[in-house]
Amino acid sequence: MTEPLLVDRTDAVVTLTLNRPTAMNALDVALKEALRDTLAELETDRSCRAVVLAGAGGSFSAGQDLREHVQTLESGATNPLDTVRAHYNPIAARLANLPKPVVAAVRGMAAGAGASLAFLADFRVGGPRTRFLMAFAGVGLAADTGASWTLPRLVGHAKAVELLMLAEPVGADEACRLGLLNTLVDDDEKVLPAAHELAARLAAGPTVAYGAIKRQLSIADAGTLADALAAEAQAQAICGATTDHRAATAAFVTKQKPVFEGH
Repeated sequence: MTEPLLVDRTDAVVTLTLNRPTAMNALDVALKEALRDTLAELETDRSCRAVVLAGAGGSFSAGQDLREHVQTLESGATNPLDTVRAHYNPIAARLANLPKPVVAAVRGMAAGAGASLAFLADFRVGGPRTRFLMAFAGVGLAADTGASWTLPRLVGHAKAVELLMLAEPVGADEACRLGLLNTLVDDDEKVLPAAHELAARLAAGPTVAYGAIKRQLSIADAGTLADALAAEAQAQAICGATTDHRAATAAFVTKQKPVFEGH
């Protein structure tokens, strides 16, 4: 049986590949459970210092597997969208709060929950065929997998309303202009290598500080200045006690290149 999620480790970078290429990596229960549980394991895996999220074949992810969803609807289930609480919400929370950088290699289409997954990454790399489609309204649904939270922060409230309600595809150039992509390479075959290169660079950096930065920004987005200042004080107390901070400070003084070990 083909594994729905491929997990590859190269040095300190873990690549998670959504592996249903014949279905455009649509998210069925097996894939969602594998992604949810693997992310939970990576939270405390100190050997993992950066994550790449990718899709097999020519697509990132078409989102929810609608064939499977139709079967659920026809089964008479009392809550046919219980998958939001059981799968999508935990996946979104774990991606957003993962205390290490996440890079999404977005080749081809990222639609619905597939686009939402990409938006939860800290960095998104795309190519000429990259497309984003907030497909939810097209099937009579609202946003999920964190899109109502991430999308306004990436493109602003007004544009988020437009993308979610009109459900029209966004091409690579426009996605880059809007901030849905951080990096746009000139060849789709370069997307995954570029994502790996960025992840390797991040993995070699001060990953404790990166995790603290993610927490800071999350708190500051939703809180007051007082909340942000308290989060900054807490973060600096944590980072200031790390070996990385002490070693990097000493390296700066002696004009050496710092070596970060993630603790």
